Amino acid sequence: MLVATLSAVACTTAVATHVEPAPPPAPAAAFSPSPTVEPDPAEPGPVLPRGTFVARSRTPNLTIWRGPSTSSGRRWSFPSRNAVGQPLSFLITTAARDKTGDAWLRILLPIRPNEAAGWVREDDVAVRRVDQRIVVDLSDRSLRYFRDGQLVDRFVVGIGRPETPTATGTFYIWAQVPQASASGPYGVFALGLSGFSQVLKDWPGGGRMAIHGTANAGDRGQMVSHGCVRVFNGDMLDLKRVPLGTPVIIKT
Repeated sequence: MLVATLSAVACTTAVATHVEPAPPPAPAAAFSPSPTVEPDPAEPGPVLPRGTFVARSRTPNLTIWRGPSTSSGRRWSFPSRNAVGQPLSFLITTAARDKTGDAWLRILLPIRPNEAAGWVREDDVAVRRVDQRIVVDLSDRSLRYFRDGQLVDRFVVGIGRPETPTATGTFYIWAQVPQASASGPYGVFALGLSGFSQVLKDWPGGGRMAIHGTANAGDRGQMVSHGCVRVFNGDMLDLKRVPLGTPVIIKT
């Protein structure tokens, strides 16, 4: 029965049917790719994060520029060590980028006039964060020492006499100078500053100011110096390790 069924199917004559020809295909729409949009180049981030920073030269002499561009002209070729041979740490006040995106730093210079400044290329210096700060208040004749924003010490100090006043402004620690005798004119230790007396120019060191020790406890709170800040020796020992470049703000 199964064989007969297969034979019948195989031998059946197919009936022809009329098939309408298929319409020609519609022309393909011309392909127009979307224009490629190039992403804007990423804006360079800030030169430095928030905080206080100092710059130390990578070479024996640091080139100081008049502005944040080589087209501004050179101002100085500045020695990278102070008069006692220590590597200078220049306080950075601001930062910028030039037209090519290169980073520049504005630094305070330890010369006259006070708060003189110039620009250096970031690539020419090593940058370090500073977490310490000294504030001298002439009105209450005090020195406040901060670390990480927290007050560590407060001392009553001697300041300049009326005829040789202590200059005000933003300075930094220029040198750390040990002293031979605690009873000498600079006590146990001296921190040379980047600033100068506005009155004394024909003076040892050119009239450079300092925070230094004194063996005389009676200097505390008095107008007794030639412009320096006098700290009683016992207190000055607590400032002995303040690093170079630490900002010193002297205010009225």
